[in-house]
Amino acid sequence: MRILFLGDVMGRSGRKAVAERLPALRRDWNLDFVVVNGENATSGMGLSPDHAVGLFEAGADVVTLGDHAFDQKAMLSHIDSEPRLIRAVNFSKVAPGGGARVFTLRDGRAVLVAQVMGQVFMKRPFDDPFSAIEPVLRAHPLGGRVQAIVVDVHAEATSEKMALGHWCDGRASLVVGTHTHVPTGDAQILNGGTAYLTDAGMSGDYDSVIGMQKDEPLRRFITGMARGRFEPALGEATVSGVFVETDDRTGKALSVSMVRQGGRLAPSGPAVPAGREKAPS
Repeated sequence: MRILFLGDVMGRSGRKAVAERLPALRRDWNLDFVVVNGENATSGMGLSPDHAVGLFEAGADVVTLGDHAFDQKAMLSHIDSEPRLIRAVNFSKVAPGGGARVFTLRDGRAVLVAQVMGQVFMKRPFDDPFSAIEPVLRAHPLGGRVQAIVVDVHAEATSEKMALGHWCDGRASLVVGTHTHVPTGDAQILNGGTAYLTDAGMSGDYDSVIGMQKDEPLRRFITGMARGRFEPALGEATVSGVFVETDDRTGKALSVSMVRQGGRLAPSGPAVPAGREKAPS
């Protein structure tokens, strides 16, 4: 199975880049399944129902959220009516929506998508991510009812993401970090066969401070004083993420590649299937 995961979509620039590039990537890379983290897609803070629709129309099969899951209040009522939206499994026990769900492709293959939130350096008191993801993985062994498992680890600390990657090793096809908006260079297949990347980066304008226009973050760092709101940067976005190809029989990763397309960052992606041309960078 050929799976693409795109990191945090940041504001209007990120939405535009995903809408323009994802359809071609689905075609040119012969993708079977696409997961997009959309928790910053609406003004950098949360995801509105309308913008969620836009990500699905662009080609996302599933959209994961994060600590800003319900910053857009309409999402509180919308998420229960849209099963393709996934919030963290260790979010509040009274939160609407679900943290893990199985999705069936047209050819009958099944993919489990789950999200878990880290605790280290996070502002909100989320439940223990290790004990939260454990029953999900135990109930869906690779090579059983599901052909692939994708786990989005939405966390600040790289050490916590790595620890969760090893915790899931051999029981997930892909463990990928989100939240920090900076792509890491450590894409690898762990000893048990799980593809891992500490952070997918953002799908946003990298001429910024983690996706925000530079002036206000710089002012706050330099003076300690706030003068205005953070606003998403509006320049050309880089679509960032990770590609993994899995073995349908075992669910384990066969290959993993970092993805960067467009914008300021150097392009990268998987080898193009025979007979297909790569989308323009």
